Amino acid sequence: MRSRRTHLLAVTGAALAALALTACNDGTGTKDDGASRPSSTASSATATGGKGTGTSASGDTAGAGSSSGSSGSAKGSSASTGSGSSGSGSSGSSSSGSSSSGRSSSGGSSSGGSSDASDPKNRVLCNGSNTRVTAQPVSRPLNHMLITVRNTGSKYCDLTYFPVLRFDEMQWAPQADEKTHPQAVTTLAPGESGYAAVLLSSADGSGEGGMTGHRLTVGFQGTTPNSSGGASAIPSLPAKGVYYDSSLKVTYWQQNQSDIAGW
Repeated sequence: MRSRRTHLLAVTGAALAALALTACNDGTGTKDDGASRPSSTASSATATGGKGTGTSASGDTAGAGSSSGSSGSAKGSSASTGSGSSGSGSSGSSSSGSSSSGRSSSGGSSSGGSSDASDPKNRVLCNGSNTRVTAQPVSRPLNHMLITVRNTGSKYCDLTYFPVLRFDEMQWAPQADEKTHPQAVTTLAPGESGYAAVLLSSADGSGEGGMTGHRLTVGFQGTTPNSSGGASAIPSLPAKGVYYDSSLKVTYWQQNQSDIAGW
């Protein structure tokens, strides 16, 4: 009996010791588990921190991208502004060009002539194509006729020397009275008129070969005496015609009608 008790107690003691050991192992294990969890958590946190860093890196990259984008946009804006400036410059050039075109159109006055009468490009010879010519007999002085030439062109025209007159088919032309030679060439601005007087016949009847003319041709001289100055003019005459004789004579072209009024 005692032996059994002793054996039972020994068995019981061993069981208790095993239980105590197991409890101790469980506690340590629990503590180990608890320690491992924070460690795992820390690792997890580290990993998360890594991810966070990665995210942050990504964020930085994105930021850098945005910055680059902004920079690009800024450059784009600058480029756009630059283009705008260039556009303005081009526009300015166009304006200058137009102004030049304008000054060139004013240069187009070369076709119509400038306002300077001394400009050779603005002067031509008066002739039948750029003037209107009239021939009108006058009562005073007796047996005289007045020839008027009006400049209908767009440039100044010069009336050189004296008119070359021919009635009908006459083969000669009257000479000019040298006393009427002007000091300068008669120049007509557009719209202005020049004048010449014609002595048709002598008042005392000393002239010879008198006849009546029904058609008058007025010729213009060139830059030298008796040279052609261009187209002739054929002014109208009174229906009854104009009587003339060998006394037929003309004056030089005059700027003012008053200069030959008493001739």
